[in-house]
Amino acid sequence: MSNGTKKKLRSQEWFGKQDKHGFLYRSWMKNRGFPQDQFDGRPVIGICNTWSELTPCNSHFKTIAEHVRWGILEAGGFPLEFPVMSLGETLLRPTAMLYRNLASMDVEESIRANPLDGVVLLMGCDKTTPALLMGAASVDLPTIGISGGPMLRGIYRGKHIGSGTNTWSMSEDVRAGKMTLEEFHEAEACMHRSHGHCMTMGTASTMACMVEALGVGMPGNAAIPAVDARRNHLAREAGRRIVEMVNQDVVLSKILTREAFENAIRANAGIGGSTNAVIHLIAMARRIGVELDLDDWDELGRDVHCLVDLMPSGRFLMEDFYEAGGLPAVLRELGERGLLNKDALTVNGRTIWENNENAPCWNREVIHSFDAPFKPDAGIAVLRGNLAPDGAIIKPSAASPHLMKHTGRAVVFEDIEDFHARIDDENLDIDETCVMVLKNCGPKGYPGMAEVGNMPLPPKILKKGITDMIRISDARMSGTAYGTVVLHTAPEAAAGGPLALVRSGDMITLDVAARSLTLHVSDEELASRRAAWQPPAPHTDRGYVKLYVDHVLQANDGADLDFLVGKSGSAVPRDNH
Repeated sequence: MSNGTKKKLRSQEWFGKQDKHGFLYRSWMKNRGFPQDQFDGRPVIGICNTWSELTPCNSHFKTIAEHVRWGILEAGGFPLEFPVMSLGETLLRPTAMLYRNLASMDVEESIRANPLDGVVLLMGCDKTTPALLMGAASVDLPTIGISGGPMLRGIYRGKHIGSGTNTWSMSEDVRAGKMTLEEFHEAEACMHRSHGHCMTMGTASTMACMVEALGVGMPGNAAIPAVDARRNHLAREAGRRIVEMVNQDVVLSKILTREAFENAIRANAGIGGSTNAVIHLIAMARRIGVELDLDDWDELGRDVHCLVDLMPSGRFLMEDFYEAGGLPAVLRELGERGLLNKDALTVNGRTIWENNENAPCWNREVIHSFDAPFKPDAGIAVLRGNLAPDGAIIKPSAASPHLMKHTGRAVVFEDIEDFHARIDDENLDIDETCVMVLKNCGPKGYPGMAEVGNMPLPPKILKKGITDMIRISDARMSGTAYGTVVLHTAPEAAAGGPLALVRSGDMITLDVAARSLTLHVSDEELASRRAAWQPPAPHTDRGYVKLYVDHVLQANDGADLDFLVGKSGSAVPRDNH
């Protein structure tokens, strides 16, 4: 309202027409009983819902959508819910990451092609968050993100257990003969006992924190448990606010600025967040037109301490995090140390610092102060060297200190099938000083860059009481996982990166402090091996998988499809009749 007149909304290009097209657009909507005055120029808000019975993390989204709807109606908006592809990390094969870019296309085209003036994104499970934000960024309408919230604590025989984190540890116990299958099955029912996503600081919780740290979610978005009534209250407030955002023309590009991404990177270090945030934030930034790369992650996160004692890096769970003060308490610690861009705008109309400067911390066991951190200097470390010329990453807060500088003999697995075929063999030539290397699990190689980088250790190593070894791959790992695991090695093996040339018996040095990853093989020998190397056979010659493999970028560039980088905006398409 800069000149006393109301801005004409996108939706009026559909509903405001007084001709055959307007008749068509309005009439078919009236089959649900919408009166004529519903089309009078009020903001039309899309509720982008990733509810699916195939996505357990998002199983409560119908309820959240209803609360958003009420908020929109209370603020004078016109809510219209629509579905998009839902990516369930637990069931979808070969990996949800393969379909992140496809879902982003679904989101982008659904928003642009329909009479929407703003959108509320409902996301929870790992890839739904970046997929929805990437798609919305490429349209650039007023947007609010709402995360589904974490599950309640898992409880097994009186002890708290965390989704993912204890899945890995318990499965190792079964393989080592320390846990029976009956006990394993009992723990399954104890771990996941409510609606919501993983209650560890895995990728889902990390990305929920990123939504809040970026300013695209309402304050408190990250940690309210899924079944807590305050989650529904937040959804209702978001529904009210999105109508105001449309009226004020606060589009997504005003929120997702370079300063916002810098805040998110530092917040990720502060919470001990998932390595997956690296690849997702780079892809999201490049959709909105912000340059972000691996060097930014290393530089911005290098001196930031991990303040949060949560699994997989620590002891507690997301319910504890919320009760201790949640992400606002972390952001206050960072801001008081000059580690936040305090003027970054957020969707509630206030700056990130106005939202968090007085945030309390109720439990210093869970959320430490910056002066007495849980783990010092724990941001994502970016490694380079002749084994990873375009970079690889490691999460120091989840790694073993004694392995952060180590030289060992490579034990190579050519692909995931080779790994599964040999890892349990008692005759496998491996000991705890070796470096496990897994190839052909990157964006093109798997395809989709599955979460297989945290390779289970051989049983004969586990039986010695060893719980960690250095593992290197072009894969990702679950944010709920832990260990001295080097990931996202670029270029990947299937694209002809140096990882493809490693052979068992080669010596490899990891030096996290020096940010280096070195293969001790001469350039001449590597050239000889490269001359003999053959790329793997294509996985398919049709459909989306072929499109993906032909166009996917490498991990250091966000693993987006090359033709999706950037945005097409919110221009109204031609009429359909």
